[in-house]
Amino acid sequence: MSFFSGILLGIVVGVLLIVALARAASVRAKCRSDLAMTIAAFARMTAQDSRKVIPKEFYPSWVVFTQQQKLHWLNHQLQKIWPYVDAAASELIRSNVEPILEQFRPAILSSLTFSKLTLGTVSPNFTGIDVLEDEADTGGITLELEMQWDGNPNIVLDIKTKLGVSLPVQVKDIAFTGLFRLMFKPLVDEFPCFGAVCYSLRKKKNLDFKLRIIGGDISSIPGVSVAIEETIRDAIEGSIMWPVRQIVPIIAGDYSDLEAKPVGTLELKLVQAKELTNKDIIGKSDPYAVLFIRPLKERMKTSKTINNQLNPIWNEHFDFIVEDVSTQHLTIRVFDDEGVQASELIGCAQFALKDLEPGKVKDVWLKLVKDLDIQRDNKNRGQVHLELLYYPFGTDKNLYTNPFDPDYTLTSVEKALQTAPYGSEDSDSGKPSSPQKRDVIVRGVLSVTVIGAEELPSVDFMGKADPYVVLVMKKSETKVKTRVVHDTLNPVWNQTFDFLVEDALHDLLILEVWDHDTFGKDKLGRFLMTLTRVILEGEIQDSFPLEATKSGRIFVHLKWAAQPIFRDT
Repeated sequence: MSFFSGILLGIVVGVLLIVALARAASVRAKCRSDLAMTIAAFARMTAQDSRKVIPKEFYPSWVVFTQQQKLHWLNHQLQKIWPYVDAAASELIRSNVEPILEQFRPAILSSLTFSKLTLGTVSPNFTGIDVLEDEADTGGITLELEMQWDGNPNIVLDIKTKLGVSLPVQVKDIAFTGLFRLMFKPLVDEFPCFGAVCYSLRKKKNLDFKLRIIGGDISSIPGVSVAIEETIRDAIEGSIMWPVRQIVPIIAGDYSDLEAKPVGTLELKLVQAKELTNKDIIGKSDPYAVLFIRPLKERMKTSKTINNQLNPIWNEHFDFIVEDVSTQHLTIRVFDDEGVQASELIGCAQFALKDLEPGKVKDVWLKLVKDLDIQRDNKNRGQVHLELLYYPFGTDKNLYTNPFDPDYTLTSVEKALQTAPYGSEDSDSGKPSSPQKRDVIVRGVLSVTVIGAEELPSVDFMGKADPYVVLVMKKSETKVKTRVVHDTLNPVWNQTFDFLVEDALHDLLILEVWDHDTFGKDKLGRFLMTLTRVILEGEIQDSFPLEATKSGRIFVHLKWAAQPIFRDT
């Protein structure tokens, strides 16, 4: 009996053991599955997800290493190696920067070289670092480093003027803040896993320095200080300012595709300026303008000089290559021509190209300032009038709409106004066209109806005026005038004049309102307009404010009939 009892007990115990082991295996498998799912979920978590799930007090010490601590560590290491960087980099900077300075050397100087160059004892500080993970180009790694440097370098420039005068000029008290962009690309399967390093100054937030002639006063030589300062600033902007980038090959290869490429053209009309500051003691300034997107000599455009005039009319056309419409800007500097002496800056202005809509004309007045980086005063230095038109390469211009009527597509006249982009294909041959441009002459008849004016300034003793309008075509110097309307500040003329215009793209219409008087005449105001709008729209009726007067508007109706003429240049 005991034997059978033992067998039965053994069977029961064995079954229980088997059940227990099976259940343990099932529980262990479930735990492993849950652990795998948890690990997979953690693998998919981003840094932002981790911050939401885990409180800061539970971060491990290696995670709580903040960006400021990282920057502190980086700056500490840079400070330790700075004496060696100074010794190693000074000669390298000299050999690389001197050719750049020579490239941007102004006409007043015959040579510009370094006689001394050390970086001093104060190292730069990195104040910010960012990895651009949302860049469209994923073929590399892009970092942005914000750097601040209040340095004490010993930089002496050996300068020789056209007059044969040698000047040792010291650059001191440098204060610089900027955002540098580093691009490691392309990524390759060979150590160090990227082919080249590209660096560029993405944004120049501040650049200030002082110039001093060793043993003398730099202000005693007119124009030299301004010329040197402009050279240094232009050299920085033209050589490393984004979209320009310097490429350092790490692995041998062709990296020309990393260079900045043209993406479009900017067509510009320099119309006029008004209320310019007078820089001459006797007479008035002789203004001319210098315009550029990049301050390279071959890309800078210079207008003609208008003598003895504070309200010059240039009416000149220029075009510029654009490499990054989102970050580049147009710069204009207006100078007073001093003859054999260095020209004196009247004022400067900038316009961001990102504010332009492709294929649409933008009419702007830019206020001139003394310095684009540091607003040192609020003095009125005048304004400049521009017409701007941006066209990107590789875009069908037929898709563009009229600048002044969104429902109106480009006409054949508008297409004639445009030039083929560099490197485009000829529609007949299928081969790339040469950079030769076609000079477009738009000839036609401009009909101008002077309707009336309102709120003219009073110049007579009785508080009235006897106004009439003089119409002038600037290029052809054709001049006509309306009849005189007596004793009114709100005259109505309703007179029409027809002008045969030989080159409408380069002509201007000037409307001058005068007060007729027996013993003379007084100017009540004027309005100057290009023919761009009437060429594109065909017919317009509008009112325009009068310039050089405290009040007044003039109402006109214009109609244009054109016949474009092409002439290869």
